[in-house]
Amino acid sequence: MLGYVLARAGVDVLVLEKHADFFRDFRGDTVHPSTLQVMYELGLLDAFLKVPHNEIREFSGTVGGQSLRLVDLRHVPGKAKFLAFMPQWDFLNFLAEQGRRLPSFDLRMETEAEDLIVDGQRITGIKARGPSGPLEVAADLVVAADGRSSTLRQRAGMEIEDLGVPIDVLWFRISQRAGDPGQTFGNIAAGGILVTIDRQDYFQCAFVIKKGGFDDLRARGIEYFRAQIALLAPFIADRVGEVKDWEDVKLLTVIVNRLKTWYRPGLLFIGDAAHAMSPIGGVGINLAIQDAVAAANILAGKLRTGTVSTGDLAAVQRRREFPTKVIQGFQLFVQDRVMSRVLDAKESFEPPLFFRLLDRFALLRRVPAWFIGIGPRPEHIRLAL
Repeated sequence: MLGYVLARAGVDVLVLEKHADFFRDFRGDTVHPSTLQVMYELGLLDAFLKVPHNEIREFSGTVGGQSLRLVDLRHVPGKAKFLAFMPQWDFLNFLAEQGRRLPSFDLRMETEAEDLIVDGQRITGIKARGPSGPLEVAADLVVAADGRSSTLRQRAGMEIEDLGVPIDVLWFRISQRAGDPGQTFGNIAAGGILVTIDRQDYFQCAFVIKKGGFDDLRARGIEYFRAQIALLAPFIADRVGEVKDWEDVKLLTVIVNRLKTWYRPGLLFIGDAAHAMSPIGGVGINLAIQDAVAAANILAGKLRTGTVSTGDLAAVQRRREFPTKVIQGFQLFVQDRVMSRVLDAKESFEPPLFFRLLDRFALLRRVPAWFIGIGPRPEHIRLAL
């Protein structure tokens, strides 16, 4: 996204993707109203929504055996008052296609950034490896958007603040059938949490476990795991056998952290490389997009003239650090005060008062809708493109 917006603003951009394609199973795929608004401001929304997706305007959840209405997105500000479920690889393919139409946008697949080129204290480019072998790329600015296991973060020796997480997530698939309930916020009962994401012909399922608890669960056997799925989501109980063995289950080790400083001279970190997010709320993609828009707004003019300073990079961190801390703080609260208690529970329980109030009062459901769908300090395209 950053590469595309900068190229639209007249900056020469080279984007490196280490894989041959964007397909990664169990990637997040929630595109929130804040991101859809950015697509609208770029003039891309109509074309974007032609890509196959689901649109969700309200979320319910099953908590302690009770079905509750929790989130209503129909009143959020902006053009799109819904959350789009679109496979992340389709989103990335769409952006790549749009970028390739621009003369100043160059995307190279199967090309991995391996190290930084350093001149004194300043980063002046990267060392990479592509299909034809090693190469070096000089750049006025290197932006590291290489994820929560960022290679460039390690090479730059950046200091990471680990915020601690009490959960991990297991991903797997279950087929979808006519008559199944629509998108839910989750199925929560004593000892377990299961989220079923509607992928049209199948559910992408997220089963929450205690941090480091996968080995204990495996020791109980796949039949026990299937039984737990059936207890949390009875509507798929007749299909749990589709999880044939543990090879069908993928572990996501949940990490919540952030860099203390997001930059060095000539180098900027954004997205998960700057701040790994919990899957709670599905906000990771959207927070990364917000980083990209803020960085483009602040840096495009300076990049055109070759005058980007360390102070400009610091301005990006100042702009995006506050919403990052707010959202991570919310995620940590939910993990520590809600999820941990649910996973420790041994018997059925009443839904928390806040959930019951959301179900009872429609106006209250707009609060989590705004926080999840828009978030603090949303970004908008400020450039003449």
